[in-house]
Amino acid sequence: MTFDLTPTAAQHDLAKRAHEFARDRIRPVAAHYDRTQEFPWPILEEAADRGFYSPLFYRDLIGDSTGLSLPMFMEELFWGCAGIGLAIVMPALALSAIGRAATPEQMLRWAPECFGTPGDLKLAALAISEPEGGSDVRNLRTRAVRDGDEWIINGHKMWIGNGGIADVHVVNAVVDEQLGHRGQALFIVPGGTPGLELVRKLDKLGCRASHTAELTFTDVRIPLDHLLGGIDKLEHSLATRRAAIRGDGRSGSVTLGTFEQTRPMVAAQALGIARAAIEYMTTYAKHREAFGSPIIDNQGIAFPIADLSTQLDAARLLTWRASWMAARGVPFHRGEGSMAKLAASELAVRATERAIQTLGGWGYITDHPVEKWLRDAKLYTIFEGTSEIQRIVISHALGAAPDRPPLHVDLAPSGGPLSKLFGRGTKARTKAAATALNMRDRVPTPVLKAALKILRPPR
Repeated sequence: MTFDLTPTAAQHDLAKRAHEFARDRIRPVAAHYDRTQEFPWPILEEAADRGFYSPLFYRDLIGDSTGLSLPMFMEELFWGCAGIGLAIVMPALALSAIGRAATPEQMLRWAPECFGTPGDLKLAALAISEPEGGSDVRNLRTRAVRDGDEWIINGHKMWIGNGGIADVHVVNAVVDEQLGHRGQALFIVPGGTPGLELVRKLDKLGCRASHTAELTFTDVRIPLDHLLGGIDKLEHSLATRRAAIRGDGRSGSVTLGTFEQTRPMVAAQALGIARAAIEYMTTYAKHREAFGSPIIDNQGIAFPIADLSTQLDAARLLTWRASWMAARGVPFHRGEGSMAKLAASELAVRATERAIQTLGGWGYITDHPVEKWLRDAKLYTIFEGTSEIQRIVISHALGAAPDRPPLHVDLAPSGGPLSKLFGRGTKARTKAAATALNMRDRVPTPVLKAALKILRPPR
């Protein structure tokens, strides 16, 4: 088993540049955009100039076989500001859905439209949630009906990032009533399409620099080729799902798969908020004096910080594991994506709440950013599946295979036959080593060293 947390030169440079961008450009304006709820176009322009806002950038992140570049970037960006961070990465969520469902031709057509170019930026939205559904994608009611060479979409979407102002909306809708949630498909609805209406921009508790909206679709007509994957793929998928139901099998939806793949990315965003709060309260506690000494000298202050720092590293490792699994195509049989999102999001709330408590009255007012971070952090226990939904996913996964061993036992091994024959703890190696040790008094030291070197376990 290989295990190395040393970043590559490219990963190190990416994290460094992302941190500098968050520190120098995002943090100085975070309070302004939180207060005014303006969309941070100037910051998006600078992100594009630095190479952080383009489909090719996210293709490179996703293409990292270690899976670590994406969570490293997300953590640094959201350490700066979650609201501005969401404004920057929101098109990536839509791009992820497009990437899972689209044909290569559709990917080439629509991916550039999600981001635009510096000086001519564009936006994308992933329109999944509905007022009656929320986290329950099985209860979505938006419908798409084919009418000749067009699709007609009717429905109602809620809590849609970039909704109504996006150039590209990726919309899920039911195309087969009998299949219900298994009969969903994804469609491209360009901004400005007749019948697509921005009902209102939502006034949110936190992440206020990002645009979140309520949308309606009233007889929205789009061309046939705006169905992601194409009609042949859809018909094949629907037939497969019907057969699975007849055979009492399981068949999910593109939407559910998209959520599971993006949860490690969302977990990394929550890590950024948690880390910001832990660092801030630690620095404050070192300099704030009460009763003649820094308050960090008090166990009531120091121990919660120690616990949160431990939980931060644990949540980061869960997130990195899930990202590695997604990059390698390892199935989330135990709900590993949901584990990462659950741990990171709930940690973000605990860390920001403790930061306010550590600062006392100063933490409750806007002179310090910790009250904003608490408002931002709360979102992460709700969107992309609430904490309750994550627990359902994890418990169902565990219940479906209660005897499945841990990942390090379950995965197919790497290495050749020599590793299996002479690896650590094998009978052959143990017997050979015991023989060599029994002969240590009769064999010259150089020869014994050479023998033990040969018996070293293969890497």
